[in-house]
Amino acid sequence: MTAGRNINSISQEWGTPEKYVNAVREFFGGRIDLDPCSNEYSIVRAATEYMLPTHDGLRESWNFPTIYVNPPYGIDKQRGTSIKHWLRKCAAAHGDYGAEVLALVPVATNTGHWKKYVFGEASSICFLYDTRLRFLVNGVNGGKGAPMSCAMIYWGKNPERFDVVFSRFGAVVNIRQLIGKNIGQGSENAQLNLAGQFE
Repeated sequence: MTAGRNINSISQEWGTPEKYVNAVREFFGGRIDLDPCSNEYSIVRAATEYMLPTHDGLRESWNFPTIYVNPPYGIDKQRGTSIKHWLRKCAAAHGDYGAEVLALVPVATNTGHWKKYVFGEASSICFLYDTRLRFLVNGVNGGKGAPMSCAMIYWGKNPERFDVVFSRFGAVVNIRQLIGKNIGQGSENAQLNLAGQFE
C-alpha cells in the first residue's frame, strides 16, 4: 500500500483514500473479502487481510470472491518483488478462481506488466481524474499527492457495473475485446492488431 517510493525506505504506509474505499465496497456489494497488502492503518477493513510487512500477500492464497489491491509500488529488495508480481497475481486470481479483483495502481501503459497482465487480461480500466491522488498516510489525510497518474483496474465479469460505479472518478475504458490477445509482446503485427481494435 505504498506509492511512488521504495517500500524499504520509509516506514509510513500510503493507504487508499476513503472515497475510493467506499466505491470499491459499493462495487462489491458492501463486502471486500480480501486485502492482500493491508497494514495496521488500513481503512479497507476486508474480511481477510494479509498484513505487510509481516505477511507476504503474494505467497498467500487469493481464492476469494472479491479482492481489493493497493500494492506496494516500489521494489521490495528483500523479497525481490515489484508491482508486476502484484498485477500478475490479480490476473491469476480472476483466471484461476473467478475472483472479482480491483487494483489501484500507477498508470504505466508502456510497461511489460501492463501489456501482459492488464491488456489482454483485465475487463476495464478507470483512468482517475485526480491529477495527484492523495493517499492516506498512517490512516489519515494529509499525504503529498502521488507523483504519477493512477488507475483502478478491474478483472471480472461485470464491466457495466464497473462503469456505473467508477465513471464519476475518471474515464472508464472497457477493454474486454482485448482479453486473450497478445498485446505489444514483440511483434509489429500485434501492435497493428491492437490499433485496428479502435478504428
